[in-house]
Formats: sequence, structure tokens, C-alpha cells
Amino acid sequence: MQLTQYESACRGLITPAMEQAAVEEGVPGELVRTEIAAGRAVLTFNPRHTGLRASVAGRAFRTKVNANIGCSAGCSDVTQETRKLEVALKAGADFVMDLSVGSDVTRIRRKLLAACPVPLGTVPIYEALYRVDGRSVDLTSELLIDVIRRQAEEGVDFMTLHAGLLRGHLPAALRRKLGIVSRGGAILGEWMTVHGKENPLYTAWDEVLTICREADVTVSLGDGLRPGCLADASDEAQFSELEVLGELVKRTRAAGVQVMVEGPGHVPLDQIAMNIERQQRVCDGAPFYVLGPLVTDIAAGYDHIASSIGGAWAAFHGACLLCYVTPAEHLGLPTEKDVHEGVVAHRIAAHAADAARGLTRERNRDDRMAEARAEMNWERQFELALDGDTARRRFAELQPEVASGKDHCSMCGKDFCAIRTTRRIHERNSAGG
Repeated sequence: MQLTQYESACRGLITPAMEQAAVEEGVPGELVRTEIAAGRAVLTFNPRHTGLRASVAGRAFRTKVNANIGCSAGCSDVTQETRKLEVALKAGADFVMDLSVGSDVTRIRRKLLAACPVPLGTVPIYEALYRVDGRSVDLTSELLIDVIRRQAEEGVDFMTLHAGLLRGHLPAALRRKLGIVSRGGAILGEWMTVHGKENPLYTAWDEVLTICREADVTVSLGDGLRPGCLADASDEAQFSELEVLGELVKRTRAAGVQVMVEGPGHVPLDQIAMNIERQQRVCDGAPFYVLGPLVTDIAAGYDHIASSIGGAWAAFHGACLLCYVTPAEHLGLPTEKDVHEGVVAHRIAAHAADAARGLTRERNRDDRMAEARAEMNWERQFELALDGDTARRRFAELQPEVASGKDHCSMCGKDFCAIRTTRRIHERNSAGG
């Protein structure tokens, strides 16, 4: 049987995928290997996903951004979601998740897999729920296993599996203001309540790992009890589940499978560092994949900003993969424009964190931008900007009378431009005046 990326790394082997990821990061292949072997990084790379570019997520590397797309029941279709994929990729998404629900889930996933050159993830319980006509109480362990196997065979690179939410966690979750806000967590919570049994993903975990190992699928341990508002952050329910996730990290690695851990949704700014540090300790340094966190509950319509604020802080303190939030969060299914804005906002957050923690290539990009601004080199600025197309378009809209070769913009004009004034100061000093 072929070795997984994790098993290869543990045996001292640098795979072609590791080499490819190393080139993308500008680091030695040995660094990629050692970080994967230590469990501090994941290289999500299902060999069945054709046309896939290897991408590594871990603390030693550039912070990555994930974009969620996918249709909701009765809303959107294959064509629309394929366009959203194109938008997300053009905006710079490093990972993509298909969160489709409804009758077309299989066709959409296969279409996205064929068109997606970056790692693609899913939440298998969504398809399983569709296959029982939306009745969570009719789910079975056998059905969940079958869906996981089928998706792994199709080429899905990573899967969110809410295996850490146990029956004993439900009383604490139900004391919250918002209870369970995770779709997967709520589905499993209802199933356990009705049947009086333990989480079927938890009880069948060894079988799940066998499938993931065979297809080299990376496990993304879902946080079914993530807080959905500031009042519920860092509570008993969240941290009880985290303890189980720590146990599952060890079991997953022992099976030769890569694993990362998903993190909280709504968390006050002052609690983010503590949350990251606790996850790293409990989960033995496993890569942390965070949704936001959103640092306020009242940013409806601007939740991509609330999320990117928390994401920057989380990435600075240890998160290595940011799941974007769009302006449509809490309001509806995101449009293509929402997808674009969500990806860019979280790329800004990721870059800000990477620059602050001293990643040379990321920090140097800011210095090159400063030099381009000092030179009034507009085209170079557009090239260096995280969203150069938008910068170029806005420049043209705001000052159509100013050609890109001019040494000023419409903010200050010629006479009040600080850059022009600084140039004159330099000239006078050089001349000894």
C-alpha cells in the first residue's frame, strides 16, 4: 500500500508533492518534510485529485486562506458555484471547501474537483443528510462511512469531520445563548438526542481513518461546538469538545493520517491568543484552521471585516489557515462579489500576520510597495497590491484626468503631495541648500 504524505515524512522521505510545496513557499524540501512529520503542518494532497497543486499549511509557512462555496437547498447551481470557484481562485484562495447541500451535491462536487487546482475539502455529513431526505434522525454510521469513502475515492483532499462532539457535551451546549451553530454539529446533536447513542463518527473513527489513509485524505477535525456569539466563547462546551479533539489528533496520526483542527467562530479580541495557545497545547501543535474568529456580533453586512480582524490576530498567535467569512455571513448565500471580498479581506489578514511574525518574503513585499510609492510607480504598486485589479480600477475612477505615469494623485494634487515635497527636501539637502 502506498505511503501517505505523513508516513513518508516520518520515514525521512521527501515526496514530489513536498518538493512542489517547498518551491511554492521558497523553503527547502526538508523543512516541509520535518514539519509534516512533527504534525505541525499538513500537505493536503489526495492523489486522485488530478491537476492539483501541492499546498502546505503550517506555522513555518505562509498563512493560507480557505474559501467556502457551494449551493444551499434550492439556491444556486453548478454554473454559479463554478463561477464562484473561479472568483475565489483569482482572488488568491489557497484552499476551497464545497459546502453544498441539496439534490445536486454529487454533481457539483465532481465539477468543482475537476476545475480546482488547489486542495478541495468537504463536509461529508451534508451529503449524507441529503441521502436521507434531510431527516438527521435517519442517518446511520454505515451511510456516513459510505459517503466518506465515495468522496475520498473521487479525490476530495480534506474533510471536516465533527467527531469530537459527544453526548455528554450537549447539556452545556444547550445552556448557551445560541446553542449549536455548526450545521454538522447540530445534525449530530439531534441524532444523539433522538437515539440516545454516542456520535457515530466518534464510535466509527478507526474505520474512518482506514478510508482516509487509503486515499491520503487529510482529516480536518470540525468544531461542532464552536461559539456563535461572544457570550458563548471559551465556555465549557467548546473546551470539552477540544479535549476530545486532542485525543483524536493522536489517534489520527497513529493511523498514518494527516490532521488539522478547526477553531472557534465568534471570540472577543482579548480571548483569541488564549484560545490559540490552548488548542496548540491540547492538540499537540496540530495546525489550527480558524473561522475568523469574528470579534463582534454586530457587524452584519461587514462580517468579513470583523472576521479578518480576528483572523490577523489568530494567525499572529499560531493559526495557519484562515477560513474566510464574506459580507453575506449570517444573511444569506454569498454572491460572486461576496466571495471576492471575503478572500481579499482574509488575505490581508494573513499577510499582516505573516509580516508581523517576520516571514521574510511577506515582509519584503511591503518594502517593495513602499519603494514603488516613493517612486510614484503606479503600475508597480498595482502589481504588488493584494488586489491589484481593484486598485487599478479605483485609481482610474477617482482621477481620470491623471495618467498612471504622473507623480501625484487626486488626494493631495501636485502642490500638497508629501512625496513630492520630500523629494524637494532631498534635492535641497543633496545640493547643500
